[in-house]
Amino acid sequence: MTAQRVTIEVAEGVARVRLDRADKLNALDPAMFSGIADAIEQLAAMPGLRAVVLTGAGRAFCAGLDMASMAGGGSGLDLGARSHGDANIFQQVAWGWRTLPVPVIAAVHGLAFGGGFQILSGADIRIAAPGTRFSIMEMKWGIVPDMAGFALWRTTVRDDVLRELTYTAREFDAAEAAALGFVTRIAEDPEADAMALARSIAGRNPDAIRAAKRLANLAADADGATILRAESDEQARLMRSPNQVEAVMANMQKRAPVFAD
Repeated sequence: MTAQRVTIEVAEGVARVRLDRADKLNALDPAMFSGIADAIEQLAAMPGLRAVVLTGAGRAFCAGLDMASMAGGGSGLDLGARSHGDANIFQQVAWGWRTLPVPVIAAVHGLAFGGGFQILSGADIRIAAPGTRFSIMEMKWGIVPDMAGFALWRTTVRDDVLRELTYTAREFDAAEAAALGFVTRIAEDPEADAMALARSIAGRNPDAIRAAKRLANLAADADGATILRAESDEQARLMRSPNQVEAVMANMQKRAPVFAD
């Protein structure tokens, strides 16, 4: 399947989603924003989906805003319009990965600047190539991160670290990104690593994986009592359900599980 400027390939429950504007380092123009939002919508409705790998074509993950095209075609858009639940379309291309019901793994290489950095931050897990360059770049253009970055980063890095990187717009490398918590780990071939991880996740009880993501998302905002109740509720729904019984039986019989979607 293809969404505008974005390609989606699905095999065995794993979707490989690729930003596909390689000649512009996958920079974000109005068509790219629409393409990513459309891809997220397709994935949210896709039966049998177990995990997503998000990457970029060519030499970079995403170089951030295509300033020329946005100045010409995006300046009239209403930033206050909530077109995707709580988010506007610019926020949805990052926040939407967090709200997908299945885990999303970002495989990052080359550049991840500005909006591109916010997009990768929406993933559950982020794997970067050693030479990847990062920046919260918006201050360079006299603006602030407004693609859900602050909503995503609050559970990722210390407040003072985030302020320094935002105020200065300085670049940092993959090693620093991993040390700070923006990146889960570094891999020579992040896409291959991400695909292997996605296939491993796809082999687990899909009901439990989705429940775990709901709990992880809830933990960012909820108080202790709410989280404790949610854990109990999720577990009650899982216990003795067909896929949970299948997970137990497959382990006891030392075979691959066969889960129902």
